[in-house]
Amino acid sequence: MIIGSISENKSIENRIAITPDVIKKYKSLGLEIYLSKGYGEHLGINDRNYESEGAVILNTNEEVIKNSNAVVQMNIPSDENLNALKNDQILIGVLNPYANEKKLKEIKSKNIKCFSLELLPRITRAQSMDILSSQANLAGYKAVIDSFAYFQKAIPMMMTAAGTISAAKVLVVGAGVAGLQAIATAKRMGAIVFATDVRLASKEQVESLGGKFLTVEGAENLETEGGYAKETSEEFKKKQEELLKETLKKIDIIICTALIPGKKAPLIIKKDMIDNMQSGSVIYDLAAPQGGNSDLTKVNEIIDSNGVKIIGESNILNKLPISASGLYAKNMFNFVNNLFDKEKKNFEINLEDEIIEKTMVK
Repeated sequence: MIIGSISENKSIENRIAITPDVIKKYKSLGLEIYLSKGYGEHLGINDRNYESEGAVILNTNEEVIKNSNAVVQMNIPSDENLNALKNDQILIGVLNPYANEKKLKEIKSKNIKCFSLELLPRITRAQSMDILSSQANLAGYKAVIDSFAYFQKAIPMMMTAAGTISAAKVLVVGAGVAGLQAIATAKRMGAIVFATDVRLASKEQVESLGGKFLTVEGAENLETEGGYAKETSEEFKKKQEELLKETLKKIDIIICTALIPGKKAPLIIKKDMIDNMQSGSVIYDLAAPQGGNSDLTKVNEIIDSNGVKIIGESNILNKLPISASGLYAKNMFNFVNNLFDKEKKNFEINLEDEIIEKTMVK
């Protein structure tokens, strides 16, 4: 059985699904690895690195796809590459079925089994495959580093003979994996950190990292059984807005991470709140690809609103592609390992397995 992976569209994605260090793991299962020529060169990984680990390098994407039983990717392939897929193959990646519904419907008409890893259930057995956690962790870290680079003041408190510089005040909106890493990173760099989240369970986690949790009066726990945030009521939104309106007057940097799976990102930071922020403040919106948590966020643009910079990245992990690819490749191997029947030496689509059932695009 052959696992194939082709080059991503590098204008939008620098991460890759297979790194040299996981090839031996695939081969230990009896699987062969086929990659397209120059697959990892943009990350400083040349074809010889792959071949020395036992991978086979083919000249074109089409050759890789046509010779593979399963194709593993970061994102859904281009239309041209999708057309090369054949009956009974398997496609695994971050396929975003909500945005790519039409494409996936066409693929499935060829009896191709599609698995989208962002749909993984939040269960213990799936933790080693959890791409949302591994990638969000890096995104939270990088958002803090980048926002501090745009902030034109020192971050920690500094006491000098000439006077004292106050510590920067950071607000993290959304205390999921990205948010918690953002809190930890900002604290390590000496900032005073506040955080807010609709899930009351987040309060303990925020405080354990040294952050101060902003609680909306009369809030209920808005968390799904799977551990994700639910949409809030209008009453909650109003109370949250009142709390933030006052808080943001004193905040220097906001890191926005609030997302609802499969839906537009909740709008939390309104324009009138931004108008009340101090000139020189920074809003870094990780939710930009899904509409943003801020009223003024635009994807891949830096908006200046009366001195407040609002930054929206379409893919912040393109700035950390080597680290992100390393984690993603391990997540991917663990998923394939669960999907592959070691005795039959074949891929077993066992829909009684919650991991397989939840990630399969129906």
